[in-house]
Amino acid sequence: MYETILVPTDGSAGASAALDEAIELAGQFDATVHSLNVVDVGAVQPEAGAVDLVESFERMGEQTTDAAVTRAADAGVAAEGHVATGTAHRAIVEYVADHDIDFVVMGTHGRTGLERYLLGSVTEKVVRTADVPVLTVRAPADEADATDESDADGGETDAAGAE
Repeated sequence: MYETILVPTDGSAGASAALDEAIELAGQFDATVHSLNVVDVGAVQPEAGAVDLVESFERMGEQTTDAAVTRAADAGVAAEGHVATGTAHRAIVEYVADHDIDFVVMGTHGRTGLERYLLGSVTEKVVRTADVPVLTVRAPADEADATDESDADGGETDAAGAE
């Protein structure tokens, strides 16, 4: 049913929970997990040292995706890691198209805070724009509480756009 499963990751507990779910699904379907970290270059001002900052973010992204690949391999699941640059939701949707991804599994909460309130979450944008099914996984309760107190009413998207 699914041959390739994408897990966008920023190293947060929510992304880790999504990775656990993706590894479980990949094991059931004999699928390959793709771990993707997106370096949002829009957040970096074009000043002196910006190139160094982007390179630093790329190295951190490589460490994050390498850790995801190792976790998948430890569970007996094929995996690959990638780092992309650009706007997070656009880079994720482009990766889906470019790599024939069948399914996306991602956390409902990442490391960004204010942008989510102003522009909507990366997860929400991927759910709305991806051409493949998207499963959203809630962060562990302790991180979800610390990340967003306003979700206590359950208003966060749980799975592929359902509230």
